[in-house]
Amino acid sequence: MNIPRTSYPRVIIIGGGFAGVSLAKKLSKQEVQVVLLDKNNYHTFQPLLYQVSTGGLEPDSIAYPIRKILKNFPNFHFRLAEVNEINSENNYVKTGIGDLKFDYLVVASGSKTNYFGNSEIEKYSMAMKTIPQSLNLRSLILENFEDALLTSDLHERNALMNFVIVGGGPTGVELAGALAEIKKGILPKDYPDLDTRSAQIHIVQSSGCLLKGMSKKASRKAEDFLEKLGVNIWKNVRVTNYDGKTVTTNTDLTFKAATVVWAAGVKGATIKGLDAEDFITRGNRLEVNTFNQVKGFEHIFAIGDIACMATEDTPYGLPMMAQPAIQQGDQLGDNMLRLIEKQSLKPFVYNDKGAMATIGRNKAVVDLPKFKFQGVFAWFVWMFVHLFFLIGFRNRMVVFVNWLYNYVRFDREARLIIRPFKNKKGFN
Repeated sequence: MNIPRTSYPRVIIIGGGFAGVSLAKKLSKQEVQVVLLDKNNYHTFQPLLYQVSTGGLEPDSIAYPIRKILKNFPNFHFRLAEVNEINSENNYVKTGIGDLKFDYLVVASGSKTNYFGNSEIEKYSMAMKTIPQSLNLRSLILENFEDALLTSDLHERNALMNFVIVGGGPTGVELAGALAEIKKGILPKDYPDLDTRSAQIHIVQSSGCLLKGMSKKASRKAEDFLEKLGVNIWKNVRVTNYDGKTVTTNTDLTFKAATVVWAAGVKGATIKGLDAEDFITRGNRLEVNTFNQVKGFEHIFAIGDIACMATEDTPYGLPMMAQPAIQQGDQLGDNMLRLIEKQSLKPFVYNDKGAMATIGRNKAVVDLPKFKFQGVFAWFVWMFVHLFFLIGFRNRMVVFVNWLYNYVRFDREARLIIRPFKNKKGFN
């Protein structure tokens, strides 16, 4: 990999998400050599992926080059590579561009969509975990409306305009709200020769409430917002299959839809070599102690979505969100320096700063540790927080200007089919 030799300890970080970038920034000014490996050369701000899918933002406004984030740190090295295997006995990683030894390894590989073993759902539905997936979903949505113009079969036309979102967490709720606003304000103008009122948006949630991790008040308010936008909410219903045309459930309820978005769960993106049952716990995540050390190792760590730190307060691990990942990366940076200097490590303590979700224009729910509020003020808070955590001044300005323009004009001008996408289903 042409990584220069040095007398400094080498720390390899796998993954350029929130956790990996947070740790790299913490370590890159210290007397350690940091090597970050990722299959993409950019960091993705995942909370706004749904806006790329629905034409509100272009992908370059929520992505930022990893090299630029850490360009001024002399001991930092980035390599565009996918890690295929971890050899924990001989302390090296195997990648598509070669092998590299490490003194310390940090797995921050994140999570991936969990289809719970259903291969047909995986084949025919759409995920929304990466920028390419979001672009595919955007293209599919627009192509389906173009196809709806061309068919004289009423049932097929309605199916092409129907959306089923599986999962009522923040991703599902925010996507449903965005689609509902598109149906109301944009589709009638773009497709005047289609009766877009026939388009249906469904959220299918296996439990009895939306936004399960948030307060009951936030859940009820989000449901109220969505119903006023015309979204159909189906609770205590579990999707069992999707063959490309028909969504079946564990009840008599079925849906005919050409666009199904699977937002029903994620699991840890494990890597060969650390994927044995000895290391894996609930959610396909690596079991770590309070110092983020992987079970059985002192020099191998895991942070972010891939790490499951079970405590009395969080028996199933911390939530798979940005804040725990950022905080773990920051804390581990301090602990690794202590470890190198033979000092005792400090346990990680999560500072829960709250949760939030937006349901569309002037509609959001926010749960803070001491305050809970909904509506217009919550929407402004949601926008401010997301702008603050975006990386790069340009990205913040581009997103802000886009949001301002979309708000004033009630428009989403990024509804472009840049690269056509055809899913393997009977409608296309």
